[in-house]
Amino acid sequence: MVELKNEFLTVDISETGAEIHSVKDTDGNEYMWTADPNVWGMHAPLVFPICGGLKDDKYFVHGKEYTLAKHGFARFMTFDVEKASKTEAVFLLTATNETRKQYPFEFELRVIYTLSGKTLSVKYDVTNKSDVDMYYGIGGHEGYLCEDGIENYDVVFEENETLKSQVLHGNLLADEYVPIIENTNVLPLKYDYFAVDALVFKNVKSNSVTLVHRNGTRKIKVEFAGFNCLMLWTKPGAPYICIEPWSSAPDDEASDYDFTKKFCITKLTPNETKTNLHTITFEK
Repeated sequence: MVELKNEFLTVDISETGAEIHSVKDTDGNEYMWTADPNVWGMHAPLVFPICGGLKDDKYFVHGKEYTLAKHGFARFMTFDVEKASKTEAVFLLTATNETRKQYPFEFELRVIYTLSGKTLSVKYDVTNKSDVDMYYGIGGHEGYLCEDGIENYDVVFEENETLKSQVLHGNLLADEYVPIIENTNVLPLKYDYFAVDALVFKNVKSNSVTLVHRNGTRKIKVEFAGFNCLMLWTKPGAPYICIEPWSSAPDDEASDYDFTKKFCITKLTPNETKTNLHTITFEK
């Protein structure tokens, strides 16, 4: 476990999955979901090299078929710690024989955490070390603790939004949409939204959202400029909410399995690097 610490926050990050396990303030108050295995046994997994699920858990790229489970493999793998100081940690994952069976690319994935004041920045640097074009999706899946239940919280968008959530059938997106909010920046959370699965937003204008307790005791701002999808998810009745900035999205039901045609899939030419950054500010 790697610890980042300053005068406001203490952050614990595991080498497994480069996953945030804990963020506490100076009074010992926990911000992150505690990964109760009877509810949901993760805190803040990294999704790579896909976001969500694939149709039949398979895809074709460069003329071959591969099998890859929902959210990919990075969250289960041990990262090397390239750097660790009081306020910054750099985690590195590279291709292995096991990853090549699922994903035929040579890659370097660096996850850089930087703690500054009350803000934790999460930067993903992905480099294509193959001699062919590489395709991937990446995103965060941070779960924030809501001890008295999510229905005491609002998600406040940076701008007024009219949002419809694309419906998930299993792991796949259907050609169906459910209206969620209209011309407002406040989304009052309720468990009914998550009776089936996540809220899936592809058309968000805002570059940030803030999770706010209605009594003013908790306030967490997530900034995600440059990501193409915003997901919100919990299990019905569970005391956490995941705010998930993703570069891509789950497969559509009508997918033809072509990895290169996935929604907003990122393409890297040989030796090219792409950066995605989101920040989390624990304001209260």
